Amino acid sequence: MEPRRRATTARALERAAGELAREAVARMEATLPWFQALPAESRSWVGLIAQAGIAAFVNWFKHPDRSREITAEIFGTAPRDLARTVSLRQTVEMVRITVDVVEDAVERIVEPPDVGPLREAILIYSREVAFAAAQVYAQAAESRGAWDARLEAIIVDALVRGEAGDVLRSRAAALGWRNPTSVAVVVGMTPDDEPEVVVDGVRRAARHAGWDVLAGVQGDRLIAVLGGVADPMHASRALLAQFGPGPVVIGPTATDLVSAGPALREALAGLRAARARPSLPRPVHARDLLPERALDGDELARTALVESIYQPLVAAGLVDTVATYLEQAGSLEATARMLFIHTNTVRYRLRRVADLTGYSPTDPRDAFALHLALVYGRLTEEKP
Repeated sequence: MEPRRRATTARALERAAGELAREAVARMEATLPWFQALPAESRSWVGLIAQAGIAAFVNWFKHPDRSREITAEIFGTAPRDLARTVSLRQTVEMVRITVDVVEDAVERIVEPPDVGPLREAILIYSREVAFAAAQVYAQAAESRGAWDARLEAIIVDALVRGEAGDVLRSRAAALGWRNPTSVAVVVGMTPDDEPEVVVDGVRRAARHAGWDVLAGVQGDRLIAVLGGVADPMHASRALLAQFGPGPVVIGPTATDLVSAGPALREALAGLRAARARPSLPRPVHARDLLPERALDGDELARTALVESIYQPLVAAGLVDTVATYLEQAGSLEATARMLFIHTNTVRYRLRRVADLTGYSPTDPRDAFALHLALVYGRLTEEKP
């Protein structure tokens, strides 16, 4: 198109810009049910964006020698919150309607020889506007993703430090946490990758299984808090590929996010103590590491050994039997002689110990836990 005719066409478009914007908004109201439900303020901003877009097209049409690329600045008149109200799909629908309105008006705005070139220019421009809209939403998603990652890290850190309450719940809800009644915590070593990539892998695996998830990397530790998990052992196995080499420890099952804090701290204590047991299964429950945790200085583990083993044995009168059996290197006959009872009585009492505590004195691993429970229990009783 020659420069003179292009200038004449641009002036005609300028005169019609306001009317075209109003027609576009009116058509949106008539054809888009979701647009009708928008607040009045949002609808007015859409009208301003339409008018700004048409004005930008006119300016672009005036100068064909300039770059055809349209930047996201075309949306600069609208508040950033509008991107949260209107989705990318909805934005594409509005752009399509605005383009249709302008195309329908071409024949009444310009002379017949200019209709074809103008429609071609509209087609090119509308494509660039669509790309610009995608850029706006991509930037918004990137910013939101970065904020979500920081918020998720704050929540995980608060659980580790024992800070819980309504603020923690509200922050988790903002990330899509649905407040499930069964929460599992799994901790392990971080693989050799960027923290963002590691956490994204945990999120994908957990959400594929239908679980709520909060994950974070703290130094060389990877922490996953899973909501709605029926079987923590099964869940942790599903996440094993996301952890680096080394132990993976499962904390006790919690009833909500707030009570997951103590469970998480138990799991982390188990992870610290796991180096004392090289042949550790993977994954392993934190409770299976009570002896190592207790020796590592974990007061929760020491208390658990006393309360779940020592005190029931005291109540049942079986402390002397267990102590003697362990001192006699697991010999039934020697234990019977020391206690002046029959070997079958010793066997019966040892079975009772296993039934009461879940630890069998005849199993070397369980005997280790029983021995520590007796030590810590006696030390507790001897405190002034």
